[in-house]
Amino acid sequence: MSERPSSMGRRRVIARGLVLAAVPAAPLAGCALAAPRRAEGLAPGVFMLQGQPGEVDERTLGRIGNGGFIVGERGVLVVDTGVSAREGRERLEAIEAVTKLPVRLAILTHARQEYVFGSAPFRERGIPIAMQAQAAKLMKARCDGCLKTLNRVLGEEAMRGTAMFEPDLAFDDAAAISMQASTAIGRPVRVLSYGHSSGPGDTAVLDEASATLFAGGLIDHRRIPDVQDAELPGWRRALEALGTLAPRRIVPGHGPVGGPQAVAEVQRYLDRLEARLLALLQADAALSEVPDAASLPGYETWDQYAIVHRRNASILFVRMERDQLMKGNEG
Repeated sequence: MSERPSSMGRRRVIARGLVLAAVPAAPLAGCALAAPRRAEGLAPGVFMLQGQPGEVDERTLGRIGNGGFIVGERGVLVVDTGVSAREGRERLEAIEAVTKLPVRLAILTHARQEYVFGSAPFRERGIPIAMQAQAAKLMKARCDGCLKTLNRVLGEEAMRGTAMFEPDLAFDDAAAISMQASTAIGRPVRVLSYGHSSGPGDTAVLDEASATLFAGGLIDHRRIPDVQDAELPGWRRALEALGTLAPRRIVPGHGPVGGPQAVAEVQRYLDRLEARLLALLQADAALSEVPDAASLPGYETWDQYAIVHRRNASILFVRMERDQLMKGNEG
């Protein structure tokens, strides 16, 4: 490919600008706090806490990530804790409205702000927080900055009591944490982790009895999946593995509950996006052209198409261009 003068430098600057442009503006003064969500029963003993569509902003107060919990004979396993201490307390209250059994363990599926920062009230009650070791490492590296941004964007009242922390259990062995969780709540669950996929150490939780999969960052449904932390070959391997489980229902990281077809929908989006960007790369497109030129008909109705899809296109295009240049240098 013939490179335009200084185009790589211009492209990196533009890419950084596009990511920064996606950061929401400061909250509106006097914005009312969102009402707490009720737990939605999906199967006997399996409940979902539905996130809102949209971005982390003053309208959603960051409550865009799904979560849920599984009730066993001896206790409760929580999947993700929410974006703030306030939301974490509300999730605990939603659990108490369903069962008087104690919460034995909370598993954080990945290192995104809307899933992890509700952990303070859990830890105050002595409930251990578990997270895959690589995801915990990513959280430690960047989530101080995330918390500062959340405080600025959502405001002091919405974020009161929210603090950075380290998980009590940073695990590498998914089988061991599966056994620990199953024993703790008295119900068989499987914790699934596939290395670097949608993000480093991203994790899913399968309730064996109901075949309900809490997919975390591995699957979004009717929402554009975010590639910022992804390693695409690993993500595709993880999706193939999830597909073989044939889950009856999937609680995605974002979006409504889906069936097993939600796995294939994410696969198709990634395939189509990568194919479109390869065509643009071969045509020597400039990065500034990519967000518009990478439009994908059929996905316009998905949540965050106008923001996350455009950002995805820029991020992957830069990576593909870098890989092509590295191969050229090796030759």
